[in-house]
Amino acid sequence: MPDLSKPAVTVLGLGDMGSALVRALLAAGYPTTVWNRTPAKAKPLVDEGATHATTVADAVTASRLLIVCLLDHNTVADVLDTVRDALSGRVVVNLTNSTQGQARELAGRYDVDYLDGGIMAVPPMIATPAAFVFYSGSRSAYDTNKAVLETFGESIYVGTDPGFAALHDIALLSGMYGMFAGGLHALALINSAGISTTEFAPLLKRYVTSMAGYVDGLAEQIDKQDYAINVTSNIAMQSAGYINLTLSAQEQAISAELLEPLGPLMARRVADGHGHEDIGGVIELLKKGNKK
Repeated sequence: MPDLSKPAVTVLGLGDMGSALVRALLAAGYPTTVWNRTPAKAKPLVDEGATHATTVADAVTASRLLIVCLLDHNTVADVLDTVRDALSGRVVVNLTNSTQGQARELAGRYDVDYLDGGIMAVPPMIATPAAFVFYSGSRSAYDTNKAVLETFGESIYVGTDPGFAALHDIALLSGMYGMFAGGLHALALINSAGISTTEFAPLLKRYVTSMAGYVDGLAEQIDKQDYAINVTSNIAMQSAGYINLTLSAQEQAISAELLEPLGPLMARRVADGHGHEDIGGVIELLKKGNKK
């Protein structure tokens, strides 16, 4: 049963993630109103205690705090545009995956107390210690509603710039997909030789986990713009060895396209006279104005 002493919350969007957010709110006792373009998705949640709003307008007017978790930025704008006047004075927490520019645009689009969020979890992780969510934008909205937000997982406020939560989200996702790219390539190499990838996987996990500790040193070098700090494996040596990653792929008749982009960047850095430094210096080639 809802705890009527707790603030009401509305959730717009009942996909896998939106539904997980609703269940976390219901478990914590928050009176929760839900809306989705496909009404049938609301039924299981209504059975669990949510209130179904058949229109966006009814959903918005049901609560001062609105949690938005829709398909993409354009969908969010399309839905909220239909209730622009009703939004005035409300708190909108947008947990839809977006870019930092999209978040800033949305923050200025409506007369609301706006928070953008980046969920670092998959739906089954919501409301567990493994989940955390970035928030940025209105500090007052964050402070006032922190208890509600923490039903989803650890909340991490990263600044008043509405785009910073999305930036942190995309940065971590970029790291994840980079890891997946390397992991998939490694598994492809092993699989191409008829070796069990299941047996190889623990070795891959062990090695990647140990190498993850290297990130701290790279971050220090980047912040100080000194890529010669604590170098244990200079980029000249790494660049020379990186060629073998492509050659090994060719020998095993698999594509190296997941790994190829880094090789030329390393080679350019060496050619520019930075061979004695660490691989972190490659970031200088990623900055606008340094591209060739």
